[in-house]
Amino acid sequence: MAGLVQDCFSIGSTVACTTCYNQNIEGEVLAFDQHTKMLILKCSSASNSSKLNDVYILNLALCSDVQVKKEVNSIPDPPQSLNLQRLSTRVRNQVEQKKRQVSALAAGVSQEGQNLFLAIARTINQVTWSGPNIVVFQDVTITPPYKVDNVKGLPDSRQLSYVKKIVEKHVNDQATASSNLPSATVSAK
Repeated sequence: MAGLVQDCFSIGSTVACTTCYNQNIEGEVLAFDQHTKMLILKCSSASNSSKLNDVYILNLALCSDVQVKKEVNSIPDPPQSLNLQRLSTRVRNQVEQKKRQVSALAAGVSQEGQNLFLAIARTINQVTWSGPNIVVFQDVTITPPYKVDNVKGLPDSRQLSYVKKIVEKHVNDQATASSNLPSATVSAK
């Protein structure tokens, strides 16, 4: 490694280096591991968005011309504490969603049925399979071929009308996606 390489980089300092691909990278140090010589830099976004940043993980053993452009000697603010309960809930919800997706695939039904099941599961948690039938809220059943006419439940129930709207929207979205007709453009003269 050529250049000014220190034993440690302070968090918040600005460092520039050249990668083994001759890419010049300059950014703020987010982390540095002295034993592995791994450096994490936060740089301006390549998309020039002020709200986004690019993050590079660099192996300094493969970089040249490493220079500290601006040294920060102050102690950084401690990181915000994590809300472990919120993270745990998020993990649990993601696991449940993946289980629903697996059950849709394992039900052995048509692709249309699987797609409808997943579309319903995105908005309603109480959706399961009963053989080839989709059961929503334990009161509404959707039978193959999974169209609005195949949605059955208690007449005049809010749950039945809500599920019918979801199925109708899903069927319309699928029809729109499958039609390859170019949209006509009307211009006013």
